[in-house]
Amino acid sequence: MKVPSSFSRLKDFRFPREVIAYAVWAYHRFAMSTADVEDLLAVRGVVVSPETVRLWVNRFGRHFADCVRTDRPKPNNMWHMDECVITIGGVKYWLWRAIDADGDVLDILVQPRRNAKAAKRFFRKLVKQFGKPRVVVTDKLRSYIQPIRSLVPDADHRAHKGLNNRIENSHRPTRRREKIMCRFKSPQQAQRFLSAHDQINTIFRPRRYKLSNQSYRHARSDAFALWADYTAEMAA
Repeated sequence: MKVPSSFSRLKDFRFPREVIAYAVWAYHRFAMSTADVEDLLAVRGVVVSPETVRLWVNRFGRHFADCVRTDRPKPNNMWHMDECVITIGGVKYWLWRAIDADGDVLDILVQPRRNAKAAKRFFRKLVKQFGKPRVVVTDKLRSYIQPIRSLVPDADHRAHKGLNNRIENSHRPTRRREKIMCRFKSPQQAQRFLSAHDQINTIFRPRRYKLSNQSYRHARSDAFALWADYTAEMAA
């Protein structure tokens, strides 16, 4: 089927960039497998294999995530940090995640350790990217103490499990995707997927409980407009 396109076609790709962008959006926006996205496209007359969808997601997911990072406003200066365990090939790894006070994910990092060295590596990456926070909220893991004191000595470090419920909730989408994908296949695959997944969901999951219906619809329209702009910027 020939699909009409309002954008120039990507070199060496059979389908127009709108189809590819739609597949990437559907995969990251909803709790879908590549086979689910295949069926979603098939209903619209686009016949592809789950492997093709997987290649699209791997190749262009990072492009959209980078666009979101570039355009996002400066994050709130109150950060929440936490780590959760993920099992890959029978081996435990730690997924380090940081969000701001608005609940937007700043970054994630998959590491094999849960010690001060791992905490410092992740925290240094955040400070380099976003600057120094005013407040850092963590659980009572002592590995956070030395990195925070050395990198942001003036920050107010609040180590209390009850204060960190916001980031505990942000782990839930990861758990859902981990189940759908029958666990992650490698640390590199988990890092690649989650880095894109969290950023893409930032613009398509506004805090609906804080918004009126009209405000939510405006936010959704803005998100689709941004996605169209990012689609136009795709490169083969």
